[in-house]
Amino acid sequence: MAVKTSCVLPVLCLVVVGSVLYLSCLEMSDSIRWTAVVRISDIGDTPGPGLRTTASVPETPIPILYRDNYTKLPQWDFEDVYNKVNSPRKTTCQQSLWKAVENDPEFKEAFIPSIQLFLESDSMSMSEWNRLSHFNNPFGFMDYSYNDLMPTIKLIPKPTEPLIVRKPGGDGCVRCAVVGTGGILNGSKMGKEIDAHDYVFRMNGAVIDGFEEDVGNKTSVYVHTAHSITTSLYVFKKYGYKAAPHDKGIKYVLIPEGKRDFNWMNGLFKGERIVSGSYKNSRPRTYYSGQYNESRFYVLHQDFLRYVRNRFLQSNILKGRYWRIVRPTNGAFTLFLALHTCDVVNAYGFITENHKDFSNYYAERNIKTHVVFYINHDYNLEKNTWKKLHDSKIIKLYQRSNPQTVAEEPKKP
Repeated sequence: MAVKTSCVLPVLCLVVVGSVLYLSCLEMSDSIRWTAVVRISDIGDTPGPGLRTTASVPETPIPILYRDNYTKLPQWDFEDVYNKVNSPRKTTCQQSLWKAVENDPEFKEAFIPSIQLFLESDSMSMSEWNRLSHFNNPFGFMDYSYNDLMPTIKLIPKPTEPLIVRKPGGDGCVRCAVVGTGGILNGSKMGKEIDAHDYVFRMNGAVIDGFEEDVGNKTSVYVHTAHSITTSLYVFKKYGYKAAPHDKGIKYVLIPEGKRDFNWMNGLFKGERIVSGSYKNSRPRTYYSGQYNESRFYVLHQDFLRYVRNRFLQSNILKGRYWRIVRPTNGAFTLFLALHTCDVVNAYGFITENHKDFSNYYAERNIKTHVVFYINHDYNLEKNTWKKLHDSKIIKLYQRSNPQTVAEEPKKP
């Protein structure tokens, strides 16, 4: 895990003619220096927190930075800088994973309980835009124009209720199940155990009808991208998948993966057809089966996404030419979201050491397929991370030794 100890420094942002100096207003690592985006030599010595200037501070976007100009993941001095909330979540749960974190020095050093989870319109200042413009999607706005995205960002509603609410009574613990789509759940009979949790997180093609015995039928939080919520309808149609989960009162979390997600949000928030891009003329609200409500819709913050990658899932693939497309899976982001909002997290349907014994998806009940490793995700890194978190008792990872048995196709009358 890439870990840096952080401290809080004051706001300072300066744009100098002929060079651009970006000074973050957020938490900074002890090893982080104030850095010039273009040429630090233009202003002499490296500036620090005590830098004073009489220059004006124009409120304008920095020039667009393009991924094509980099052969590997660029490293900025403010790479490990993240927004934090003023009031981090507190718990009285004696079984809380946050207590297990105390017993794992490496994870404890990497873990930021107060990391800002969600993007909100009123948190996007010009200096924030300029800072995040140094990072590729979904971790920032590299390649994107301020004028293209900002109108949508300004529409992002501030949820009126927290993602997770501790239920009255009981022992004060919030127990969450995070359910992936892995074939290890095929024949697992874990449905009742999953549904017994206070909250159930799902993502992507969460096929439920006909698979309740193995995966349960309850969904409290559904995490998705514009791509996953639309494509899953086609990929899983043959398994009876008709729509994304839409339990009454469900909370939806969007991963802003790319520009198409901002087009999606624009149509979603306005209740209109999308006017441009790959989903042109689509009506996003129809994909939520009447359960979309702006008070229960959340957009993950780019800082949170980057924090998950940088501190827990930084792949060696980022050092090569595929760096621009490599990111943690939707399941990984969902699991870390649960780790920051729940007391007890149990993961089901995630990749394990013996993944070759199971199909790619649990919905593939009548055929044995292989887990597909796409280049944009580091599955081995995630597999090892889930096992490590399980061994440290930070999560409980569902594992089984008996391989999947292929069910016979029902005979037609």
